[in-house]
Amino acid sequence: MVNVVYQDEIDEAIEAADEALDYLYEARDALGSAGNWGLVDMFGGGIFTTMFKHSKINNAQRSIEHAKRAIRHLKNELEDIDRLIDVDLKTGDFLSFADFFFDGLVADWLMQSRISEARSQVERAIGDIEDIKYELESL
Repeated sequence: MVNVVYQDEIDEAIEAADEALDYLYEARDALGSAGNWGLVDMFGGGIFTTMFKHSKINNAQRSIEHAKRAIRHLKNELEDIDRLIDVDLKTGDFLSFADFFFDGLVADWLMQSRISEARSQVERAIGDIEDIKYELESL
């Protein structure tokens, strides 16, 4: 049986995990959409397609920044219950300048690669946080 104070700390960590997951899910969705727009852009989408893609990338970057703060909060909560995690989200600069000003197949391909890398990192972070949440819920 877990004492009440310890259970409160566990509950706070679960809430922090939920917050991080919400932002990570948002980032995953935005990156998926950016990837779809990126494919259109690679096959001649034009300036409006590039703008839509970058809008989705900006949404993903905002969500990732929020997720990073939420993950730091989760780490603090886990320290309260002697559990540690190591989640690192790095999205890079997405080559935005090159994509807008040197729009062409090579820049589009590089952008698509960066979107894919970022989405993989977000997926790994989601898996890590989901595992931690499951562990917390089983305490």
